[in-house]
Amino acid sequence: MSTGVDGGTAATGTPRAAAVTKLDRVVIRFAGDSGDGMQLTGDRFTSEAAAFGNDLSTMPNFPAEIRAPQGTIPGVSSFQVHFADYDILTPGDRPDVLVAMNPAALKANIADLPAGGTLIVNTDEFVKRNLTKVGYAVNPLEDDSLAAYQVHQVAMATITQGALADTGLGKKDAERCKNMFALGLLSWMYHRPTEGTERFLREKFAKKPDIAEANVLAFRAGFYYGETTEAFAVTYEVAPAKLAPGTYRQITGNTALAYGIVAAAQQSKLPVLLGTYPITPASDILHELSKYKQFGITTFQAEDEIAGICAALGASYGGALGVTSTSGPGVALKSETIGLGVMTELPLLVIDVQRGGPSTGLPTKTEQADLLQAMYGRNGESPVPIIAPQSPADCFAAALEATHIALTYRTPVLLLSDGAVANGSEPWLIPDAADLPDLTVRFATEPNSPDGSAFWPYLRDPETLARAWAVPGTPGLQHRIGGLEKADGTGNISYEPDNHDRMVRLRQAKIDNIPVPDLLVDDPSGKARVLVLGWGSSYGPIGAACRRVRKLGHSVAQAHLRNLNPFPANLGDVLRSYDKVVVPEMNLGQLALLLRGKYLVDVVSYTKVAGLPFKAEELQNVLTDIVKGVDAG
Repeated sequence: MSTGVDGGTAATGTPRAAAVTKLDRVVIRFAGDSGDGMQLTGDRFTSEAAAFGNDLSTMPNFPAEIRAPQGTIPGVSSFQVHFADYDILTPGDRPDVLVAMNPAALKANIADLPAGGTLIVNTDEFVKRNLTKVGYAVNPLEDDSLAAYQVHQVAMATITQGALADTGLGKKDAERCKNMFALGLLSWMYHRPTEGTERFLREKFAKKPDIAEANVLAFRAGFYYGETTEAFAVTYEVAPAKLAPGTYRQITGNTALAYGIVAAAQQSKLPVLLGTYPITPASDILHELSKYKQFGITTFQAEDEIAGICAALGASYGGALGVTSTSGPGVALKSETIGLGVMTELPLLVIDVQRGGPSTGLPTKTEQADLLQAMYGRNGESPVPIIAPQSPADCFAAALEATHIALTYRTPVLLLSDGAVANGSEPWLIPDAADLPDLTVRFATEPNSPDGSAFWPYLRDPETLARAWAVPGTPGLQHRIGGLEKADGTGNISYEPDNHDRMVRLRQAKIDNIPVPDLLVDDPSGKARVLVLGWGSSYGPIGAACRRVRKLGHSVAQAHLRNLNPFPANLGDVLRSYDKVVVPEMNLGQLALLLRGKYLVDVVSYTKVAGLPFKAEELQNVLTDIVKGVDAG
C-alpha cells in the first residue's frame, strides 16, 4: 500500500519508485476547450507552487468569444505557469510541458513546444469528428508527426469516469472532472503539495458536496495514476526560491489593484466609491472590491461607462475618493468626464486595463496601445498624470502612488495596467501596514479669500499648485464648480483670454511639477552603450532578455518607466548618455514617439501587436544584433 495525497492509502496499486530529476525551473501549459476548466486547473497548480515557495509567473490566455464553437481553435483556453527556484521575470517563452485536452488545444499550441518537450494528451477527445473540426486529416497520435516530443497518451475522461463510477454522477458530470485528473497527474510529476487543492475544492463546491467529492476523487485518481502507471519513468523537483524574508501570497494584477484601493481608503481615511461598468479584462477589480464594504468601499455597477465615471467624480466632489475602472473602449467614453475632472480639479483614479483594439478589438488579449489616448485623448489642453505598474504585484504600490497624486494634486490620474499584468500572477510580499504611506487629506474648513469673507475654490497651494478642496455643506464655504473655465482664485466663470491662458498653464504646471522618482538604470558592467527602456508589462520580458544578452558576454543596460506623465526629471540625461536606446512596446511606437518629441533622441522602436506579450528570446535576438552593431561601429 502507498501513502495517498491526504495521508491515507492508495488503493489503485503498488507505486513505482520513479527516478527524480532536480530542475531549477519548469514551464507548464494547460490547454483545452473553454469549458474544460483550464484556468481553474492552472490557477490551482500555481497556488500550490506558491505555497511550496517557488517564484512564479503566469499567463492565462482566454478565447476572445464568450461561446466560441466547442472543439475549435478559437475556443481554446490555456494557462501557462512558470515556476522556479530563483527569481524569474516572465511566464516563459515556451512550455516544457504541454497538456492538451483535445485536438484543437494540440493544434493551437504544439508549435510552441520545443523538441524533446513533454506532451500529455487526453486521447478520449481524439475522435474523427474533433479531428476534422481543426483540419487533422490523420490522427496525429497515430502517425510520426509528434515524434520530436515525449508523448504520453492518457485516456483522462475514461479513467475519470471509472474513478467516479460509484458516486452516482452522470457521465457528463463525471467527465467534467477530467481537468482535476490532469491536475493530480501534474501534481504527482512535480511533487506539488495537494492538501490545499483538496481543501479548495471542498470549499468551492461546499453547496454541492457530491460535486466537491467527485473533483477530489478525480484529483486523487490523477495522482495515483502517476504513481502506478509505467508510462512516467521520471518525476521532477523544483526547490523553493530564495526570496526576501516576509509573508508572501500569490496575487493577480487586478486583485493587487483592488487591495491597493482598499489600502488607500484606510490610509486616506476617506470613503471610496468605485463607479464602473463591467468590461474585460477590468471586471475582476469590481468583483474583488465588492467584498470590502466593511472598509468603506462602495461599488456601483452603472448602466454604462459614462454613468460609472460620473458617479465616481460626483463622489470626489462630495469629499470621497472616486475610482473608475475600464479598458480602452471605456476610456473613450469616459474622456469627457475625465476632462471635467481636470477642469474642476478633483481627485479621481481612472484604471485602464489595456487590451487589443481598436473598437472592441481583442477583448481578452493584451496590448499597450492606450498610452497616447491616456496622454492626449481629451479635448483641449487636458493634462493628467499617468502611472503604469510593471507586474501583478507592483499593482498594489502603483494604486497607492496614483491615489497619493490624485489626492495631493487634485487631479484625475490614469493608471495603465494591461491584460498581461491584470490576469497574470506572481508572489507578492505582503507589506507591513505601518509602512504604508500616509494619505490623509486636509479639507478646507474656513474661508480663504484675501479679506477672509469667502471661500475661493481655485486659490492654490504655492508648492503643489493644488486648489483647495471643500466638502459641500461645510458652513461658510459655499462655492460652485463646473465645466466652464474658471477665474483664477475665485472660481467664477470667466471667458477672459488672459485668464484662460493663465489657467491652462497653471493646470499644466501642476502636473509637470509633480515630483516623481528618478529613473534607475540597471547596468551591471557599467560599460553598456545600449539602453533598453520599457514601460508596463514589458518589464519582465525586457529583464529576461537583458539577462540572456549579458550571459552571452555583451553589456546592455535596462531601465523601466512607471511614471509616464510627468517623466522622471533625469530621463533626458539618461537617454542622451547611451549610443542607442531601444524601446520595445506592444503598440506601434507610442512611447518612442513621445521620447523623440520631448528629448530629440532617435530611439530604436521595436514593436509587437499580436495580443501576446513579448518573448524573452525574440527580444534577446533583437538586442544582441543591436549591441553587436554598436560595439562594431
